[in-house]
Order: sequence, then C-alpha cells, then structure tokens
Amino acid sequence: MEYHAMTAEKEIFLQVDNLKKYFPIMQGLIRRKTGDIKAVDGISFDIYKGETLGLVGESGCGKSTTGLLILQLYPVTSGNIYLEGQNLTNLNGEELRKLRPRMQMIFQDPHSCLNPRMTVGSIVSEPLLEHSVVSGRERQTRVEELLDLVGLDPTHANRYPHEFSGGQRQRIGIARAIALNPELIICDEPIAALDVSIQAQIVNLLEDLQSDLGLTYLFISHDLSMIRHISHRVAVMYLGRLMELANRKEIYKNPLHPYTQALLSAVPAPDPIFEEKRERIILTGDVPSPANPPPGCPFNTRCPIAVNRCSQEVPEWRELRPKHWVACHLAE
Repeated sequence: MEYHAMTAEKEIFLQVDNLKKYFPIMQGLIRRKTGDIKAVDGISFDIYKGETLGLVGESGCGKSTTGLLILQLYPVTSGNIYLEGQNLTNLNGEELRKLRPRMQMIFQDPHSCLNPRMTVGSIVSEPLLEHSVVSGRERQTRVEELLDLVGLDPTHANRYPHEFSGGQRQRIGIARAIALNPELIICDEPIAALDVSIQAQIVNLLEDLQSDLGLTYLFISHDLSMIRHISHRVAVMYLGRLMELANRKEIYKNPLHPYTQALLSAVPAPDPIFEEKRERIILTGDVPSPANPPPGCPFNTRCPIAVNRCSQEVPEWRELRPKHWVACHLAE
C-alpha cells in the first residue's frame, strides 16, 4: 500500500499498513521459542486529520497493542506506520523522541497511571520538563492553564492524586497528555474504569478539546454506545485482525460482517418496543487463543454463516462499498 498525502476530501494524518506484532512464546530451562502470540496480525487503516476513529472489539483482540505500536512503545514485528508520510518504524531513538510531543496517550486506569508520590503540578509539568519546552515561572503558568482547561482548580496543583476522585484523576491524565500540544492522542479505554455518571463528562471534555485544539483521536473501547457517540468512523477488531471499517452511521445502520452484526445486536436499544421485537445474535464457543488462531478467517469457528471456504482461505480486506471496508468472503 502506498502512502497518499491527500484523499479527495480529507487529509490522511496517520496510516497503518499491514501492521503485525507477534510476542514470542518461550518455554523450558533454556528459554527456547516454541511459538508466537499473534496480538496484531496484519491490519491496515487510515486516520484523517481532526477525526475520531473508534476501535472496538472484545478483550484481548489487540486494540491496546495497536495503540502502543502506533506510539512506538512496542517495536513492530512487521508493517509500517506513517505520520504525515514519515515512517515511524524506521526512526532511531533520538528521532523518535523529537516526534513524541506530537503523539500522546490517555490510559485506562486513572489511578495506576499517576505517580502517587508526585503532586498534580509535578505530574502535569513532567512532559514540559522532559522536553525542555518551558522553564521556571512559565512552566507553572502552563500547568495552571492546563488544569483549568480540563476543568480542575489550578490552586489544587500541590495536591496528590489520592486526594482526587476517579473522574478528576482522569482529567489530570488528560491535562498531562495535552501538555505538549500533541496532534494525535491514543485514548485507551479512557472511561472504562469510571462511573457511568462521570463517563459522559469525560467524553464531552475530549470532544471539546478536539474542537478547540484540533486533535485527532484513536478511541479504543468495548462500549459500542459510547463509540457511536464520539467516533466519526468505526473499526471492528477480532483476534488481531480488522473485520470491518466504515463511517459511524453506515456501520451501525448496515453492518456487513457477521461479527459486527453480533456485536451490535447486543447493544441495548432505548425503544422498549423495538428492543422486544429485535433478535439477538448469540455467538457460540470461546474466542480462540492468539497463540493458536484458526486457519482461514479468524472468526470462522464462531460465525453463524461460515462455509468450508471460511476455514481454508483468509478473507481479503476489501472496499466492498465506498469507504466501507470488510474482511469476509460472504459479505455482499
């Protein structure tokens, strides 16, 4: 796949091309390699500048690993990641360090990702200090601006993380993430550990920051209702591979892949009459191990419409309809 700087409508900011990440399985006293865990197994997608791409799937499907690979926190096994045409996988340590301010991450657990021995002011200012952006009084002023921007009292900069609620701690994490004025933020299930009443506040904050600062998001989640709310496009992942990718409205209205259809059938509907009439698709069996994925389509062991071909051939990642990609032999 060649990199294209522009599409007819939007600028491609990030491009992932046939990305793979295999973790070796080591056994025995001499630690001999006996296999691989195929966490990410050949995925390709683009993220447009200023958009939110939602990445959904079951636990263990490779969503978070994908985010870590994009930030180069894991070395890739193969494939390429382009940031505005620059291949991140070819960069050395210092070149990558210079690019770090452009890419940041918001983590899932707002408690464990904050150092309990550091004040909030120190946590938020740490990226500024590390990259020598501002110093002295300017750094303190910037910290106060960031805390105010995420809805926290700047006078609380000398407090410690344990003095804040879960939602407030996530706001601290967001303030730290935007400290260096990044362009891309990987949101790794940023609301999963929060109360439902707080989740909407955090999502609204992320939307406001995107509008005000021109941010681009990869929003990783298993919450299909929240993905529908915040995302412009949605990518569905299963066992290390992408099953489907399309515009939010298109994928929720007309899902083409059996796995996507099954996921969406489990989302509660607000209309009780519709909820009573609709049929749920119940998947049988368990998700196969990424250490031993099935041959052919990775979903064939649980797919309700699978045929012999599905267990023999890996389906092509194809654009079945305009801007609607799917990996299924039987999708039409």
